[in-house]
Amino acid sequence: MLQIHYLPDQRTVDAGQAFTLLDVSLETGIPHTHVCGGNARCSTCRVLILEGLEHCAPRTSAEQSLAQQLQFDANVRLACQTEIQGEGLIKLRRLSLDAHDLELFHNQVIGKTSPHALGQEQQIAILFADIRGFTSFSEALLPYDVIYILNRYFQLMGQVISRHGGTINVYMGDGLMALFGVDHPDRAVERAIRAGLDMLQAVDELNPSIEALYQHRLRIGIGIHYGWTVIGSIGDPNNPKMTAIGDAVNLASRIEAANKQVGTMFLISEEAYQQVKEQVVVNQSFEVKLPGKTGEYSLYEVIDIAAAEPSETLPAPLAIAQRASQPRWLTALQQIITGLGHSFSKLIGLIFRHR
Repeated sequence: MLQIHYLPDQRTVDAGQAFTLLDVSLETGIPHTHVCGGNARCSTCRVLILEGLEHCAPRTSAEQSLAQQLQFDANVRLACQTEIQGEGLIKLRRLSLDAHDLELFHNQVIGKTSPHALGQEQQIAILFADIRGFTSFSEALLPYDVIYILNRYFQLMGQVISRHGGTINVYMGDGLMALFGVDHPDRAVERAIRAGLDMLQAVDELNPSIEALYQHRLRIGIGIHYGWTVIGSIGDPNNPKMTAIGDAVNLASRIEAANKQVGTMFLISEEAYQQVKEQVVVNQSFEVKLPGKTGEYSLYEVIDIAAAEPSETLPAPLAIAQRASQPRWLTALQQIITGLGHSFSKLIGLIFRHR
């Protein structure tokens, strides 16, 4: 019989028919943090094998990859990936275990946490936008005027992004990061690009009033990337903030910044382009070296996108949310116009019926 001795619990349990070390923990009720759900996508289930390493199967390819990345010693193993075998004793110490880990573990097991609280891998579209030269422009303004301009700008951008089913996730001075596809993955890149084009138009419509007041026109740069991120809640547990973490986020930020390098306003990555290449109008493409990245990246300057077909409206949950968030007077006006349209159609039908 194979037994597992846990530290710091000083508890020994029978492994039974369990397949991995994490299985033993979960089946015997021993708290064992596993934020990614036991998929070798995090290191929170890691253990230090003090005795009995010979009863542990060699690392899986997924564990080996993570072990090389984090430079694990041979006796540091991922419990979710470590298959156990033979008879004898394995003595181990869990390496992630404090009061917060215990609370996190119990919430994970009994389902108290939100779907994104512990982290969830998703492919999403990430949009970064930044006002060009705003720092030097704002230095000549009074602080209240700076706040006024930013509030006008962010209000407009928020309306556009929300209209296309996105969410502004982070404000960074005069920049923002918006996410598309977190809750509704349908056509995330397409919706992000439509939002970006509408953002550029909205800035053009805002500029006459800004120019009249401050003799200055706003210009923005936009970058979009499509890739894998971990969506999770960070910050104070009593007031958590959902955000996206991962290399895809960093890449999207660098793509936005590359607009300055190549003299454009709207760039998307190769991964984003492949999702919408039949719809977008590209002015030119570039092979660009991005700071902090190796090699060159293919970037595409977007100037337009094909009009949406009637069947390509927002997914039903997004359309409902959009209608719920708009002012009541606008909803009422839309209903009146729709009603008039139906009445007009009926009138035309009656005329032709009696001719």
